[in-house]
Amino acid sequence: MENKTRTVITLVCSGLIFGAGLFRVLTESISSTSLFIPYVLLVTGLIGVIENGVVLSKMTSK
Repeated sequence: MENKTRTVITLVCSGLIFGAGLFRVLTESISSTSLFIPYVLLVTGLIGVIENGVVLSKMTSK
């Protein structure tokens, strides 16, 4: 698989992870469930989107 294709796939997957965490946090009703996992998904998804976006922009500028 080409390196650019792999970067785009990981960018999309990181966005989906971020979206899943954001959806869970925004739709939280008052309940006894912990929001630890959705916040972990938010942070890791955001880091992945930023990092893969930077890598992809460096690849396309070459």
